Amino acid sequence: MASTSSFAPPKLADFILTERLGSGTYATVYKAYRKGNSREAVAVKVVGKKTLNKAATENLLTEIEILKTIRHPHIVQLKDFQWDAENIYLILEWCSGGDLSRFIRSRRILPESVARRFLQQIACALQFLNERNISHLDLKPQNILLSGSVLKLADFGFAQYMSPWDEQSVLRGSPLYMAPEMVCRRQYDSRVDLWSVGVILYEALFGRAPFASKSYAELEEKIRSNQPIELPKPCRVSKDCRDLLLRLLERNPDTRMTFAEFFTHPFVDLEHMPSADSIVKAKELVLQAIQKDQEGEKSAALSFYCSALEHFVPAIHYETDRQRKDALRQKVKQYVSRAEELKALLASDNRQSFEESRTSRDVLREMSQDQPRLLAALYMASTAVAKEEGGSDDHEALDMYQQCLGELLLALAASRAPGPQERTAPRRD
Repeated sequence: MASTSSFAPPKLADFILTERLGSGTYATVYKAYRKGNSREAVAVKVVGKKTLNKAATENLLTEIEILKTIRHPHIVQLKDFQWDAENIYLILEWCSGGDLSRFIRSRRILPESVARRFLQQIACALQFLNERNISHLDLKPQNILLSGSVLKLADFGFAQYMSPWDEQSVLRGSPLYMAPEMVCRRQYDSRVDLWSVGVILYEALFGRAPFASKSYAELEEKIRSNQPIELPKPCRVSKDCRDLLLRLLERNPDTRMTFAEFFTHPFVDLEHMPSADSIVKAKELVLQAIQKDQEGEKSAALSFYCSALEHFVPAIHYETDRQRKDALRQKVKQYVSRAEELKALLASDNRQSFEESRTSRDVLREMSQDQPRLLAALYMASTAVAKEEGGSDDHEALDMYQQCLGELLLALAASRAPGPQERTAPRRD
């Protein structure tokens, strides 16, 4: 049996280990394939027994215990673990897209809409862990893996079971992403994970961590400082995004936002994150919209169409099959068109009937002269259609179309008569 320190990967009965993906103090990770017909790709974390001290052994046992008992779409799955005389092997789900750090570096900065979709997935995983009193304690872009457009939390080597009232003082994690209370060797609790999320979001949006430094001494000095975090100028992020960043990056854990506040924050908006449930919710709402439409209840129909579209857009992002994605886009266009018609009809109820030969879009353009949101939405819709027909990048057209939907939905919601059970106006994605 080869040791983990040699150049050749170790031998494992049911797997063929190939390229080395990375290594740390205690472990080396390899890409591997399951022997047999399936040839399933996996990642194998190889831990040399000789390298383990008492603390590292306890961490490894906790990591195995935690990963054995949890299953979540945004957490890397532990498929099996084995051991022999020299090593312990964790057989983990394979994520082909590399880690978030590499993804950010390859693009320098991420658009707010992309950063938000990634943040929603991280928040979804953290909500699952928080409900089980599990703290990750080493959140950083290198420990967040991509499988297609799906993010998965990985490397639970420092994770701990921590109730909300539990406190620790052991230094864990990576300095650049450590909360101030941990760096300063004070007692800390699960709220350190929220600080790390703030640093990750900051890095995704601005291309560097808030305390990027040339040495650990400089980093520690910056973290220990009492100066509030400032966002780079000019800061082109939305009001909700800015609010979330500053509340996550609050040095004092007692005034930092809580997990409950994080999960319900309007920028996180877990209710509308892309998921398998998005299409189910969208279809339920659009059926109610169609029913109200057929019954002639225009205002109620418009309200349901708006709510359905808030779920249809995430459903498009979640869908990976090209044909089904295109079919969803066509459906969304139909519902947007009908929403535009309902808006025009509702607005004309107190006017004389307008000419039947004119389309609802023409009417909207005329009505929009003093409504910049509607004009902006119509312009972006035309641009998105032109990009799509011209064969432009699929994501570019979709982002433009999303912006159009955001402006349109805000305009629609702002002008409709609020009912007792109506939702608040949709936010721009």
